[in-house]
Amino acid sequence: MRVAMIGSGYVGLVSGACFADFGHEVACIDKDPAKIAALEAGRMPIYEPGLDDLVRRTVAQGRLAFATDLTDAVAAADAVFIAVGTPSRRGDGHADLSYVVAAAREIAHAVRGYTVVVTKSTVPVGTGDEVERIIREERPDAEFAVVSNPEFLREGAAIADFKRPDRIVVGAEDARAADVMRELYRPLYLNQAPILVTSRRTAELTKYAANAFLATKITFINEIADLCEKVGADVQDVARGIGLDNRIGAKFLHAGPGYGGSCFPKDTLALIKTAQDAECPVRIVETVAAVNDQRKRAMGRKVIAACGGSVRGKRIAVLGLTFKPNTDDMRDAPSIAVVQALQDGGATVVAYDPEGMEQARTVLDDVAYARDPYACAEGADALVLVTEWDAFRALDLKRLRRVMAAPVLVDLRNVYRPDEVREAGFTYASVGRA
Repeated sequence: MRVAMIGSGYVGLVSGACFADFGHEVACIDKDPAKIAALEAGRMPIYEPGLDDLVRRTVAQGRLAFATDLTDAVAAADAVFIAVGTPSRRGDGHADLSYVVAAAREIAHAVRGYTVVVTKSTVPVGTGDEVERIIREERPDAEFAVVSNPEFLREGAAIADFKRPDRIVVGAEDARAADVMRELYRPLYLNQAPILVTSRRTAELTKYAANAFLATKITFINEIADLCEKVGADVQDVARGIGLDNRIGAKFLHAGPGYGGSCFPKDTLALIKTAQDAECPVRIVETVAAVNDQRKRAMGRKVIAACGGSVRGKRIAVLGLTFKPNTDDMRDAPSIAVVQALQDGGATVVAYDPEGMEQARTVLDDVAYARDPYACAEGADALVLVTEWDAFRALDLKRLRRVMAAPVLVDLRNVYRPDEVREAGFTYASVGRA
């Protein structure tokens, strides 16, 4: 089938490359000429494991192409995906749909023949109705259907998630459009990925509900971690104890410095605003968002406490800046609040991240960057592990001890066992453990 993907960011590029790998003909469109030129040269705008090889291979095979103008691609397409950004709108927290609206208007003037227009972007309930209204207003003669197909991609594992999904959700009001979507995803038949066909509004809400629920699990175990520290329990054992219950499950029960990234913060906020507009507030999600914001700053205070109550004039080394491993995404990363809290306390911060330092420079001021973990720790009064990259899981603790000015290790991801760290001569602080 022929696919036009409007937007070549994280969701659009990964989805487009995977569809092309399935055998479909895909054109990825983006307004940014520099991004398109880089993609045509084989340079990725994001870090995602395996994406560069997948893009190069499908381009070489003639199934993936890039352009700045959507006219030809949309005219030839069986399905047109809207995969543009929907950031939180400044001032009120609602999802900013300006890019979606602009894409819908351009698509309306380019469609030829029956076309399925698919909202892949994360959008509030009712957005599909608005996209349909816009296209029908601009092109009363157009033959089309609007479908919601939310993405459930984890940064760092997006290709695997696309090719081996837990489920595919399709919100369609038109049987013909649903059949087109089934054909697009037919290559996943052997994986037995279930396709759940719902109403369009149900599909839109499913995406927000899923992310809000996962954010709630993270926030819940973080609050339990705080209680564990007060009463002398171990949050990791608590998490195992409840996670073995099939009704609960073990995923997203890892205590840490709070959630961040491109999805959970903005999607929980957008759901809160949608619910408030519907006069049906989601109190649990409101609390989750508030607790998570407070937690990030609290992790900075945790580091200060581990340093004896003051970091003024001290050098603090931070390992890991991105909101999670295997991405360069710094959006709402917990490290931002941790670093700022340390700087507010008078500390000098030096940091290292395997992939995120270029992005970090755009959001963090007055931070020095090191070439590796040991250079980062050199002369430091404390070492803070914020993001659990694999490269940080087996550090030479004795070597770290030798190069540091003071042996303080604050492990915000519980990567290390307390006994091994203390045996190496460190004062050790972790999350949810005595």
